[in-house]
Amino acid sequence: MTIWNWSPTQYLHFGSQRLRPAIDLLRSIPADKPQVAYDLGCGPGSATVHLKARWPNAKVVGIDGPPDMLERAQQEHSEIKWQAADLTTWIPSETPDVLYSNAALHWLDNHASLFPRLINMLPQGGMLAVQMPQNFGEKTHTTIFENIRARDWKDRLLTLLRETPIQPPSFYFNLVKPMVQNLDLWETQYYFVMEGENPIVEFTKGSFLRPILNILNAKEAEAFLREYAERVGPHYPRRSDGTTIMHFRRLFMVATK
Repeated sequence: MTIWNWSPTQYLHFGSQRLRPAIDLLRSIPADKPQVAYDLGCGPGSATVHLKARWPNAKVVGIDGPPDMLERAQQEHSEIKWQAADLTTWIPSETPDVLYSNAALHWLDNHASLFPRLINMLPQGGMLAVQMPQNFGEKTHTTIFENIRARDWKDRLLTLLRETPIQPPSFYFNLVKPMVQNLDLWETQYYFVMEGENPIVEFTKGSFLRPILNILNAKEAEAFLREYAERVGPHYPRRSDGTTIMHFRRLFMVATK
């Protein structure tokens, strides 16, 4: 797993929109008193603190790769343990009662082996709770793919082109159900009300665009963002009150071993 240069400030610019699915996932976990809970891909710890608030007596550990994200988390939430690790090879130091992951596992490849590996870390009764974005077919992302292919930078960026990083829900059901005693799988589509001049661009700058912008120099990144704004803007017009609506579909899973 490559550790990209992430910006906590940019990521948290739309903190409330990013946190909503995380809270919805947490509320759906039927675990009363877990002893050990890991937040996989914790970022700046926005959701991790809510795990600690729900289970104050549990050992809660936030796991992620980008050092700037973990530094921000450590500065603001020193009561929680934070660990730098590559999730593709990470092994828990203690047996987890809950493995929680909000908007992170879609960055990892080979889900056919990833999800069974995570479930095998759990004891009987342990829970895997996952939320992943499922909007890669929306204009927020397809216009990024068009932008990548439109210029001479495509030779450098095509390796980052992940048009289908997650599979259909049926894939995860068929993969996970034989390994667990209970599986709850569902989709939710959110309608985010966003403010600002180019909120779609600013939102994706904090997540999906980060690896792309890291590859480009400053002049190229400026051109990429300008052209992306021109492509994506007409699909998300500003309303008369100045806001922009972005619909965002997410896939949720709570599995009990």
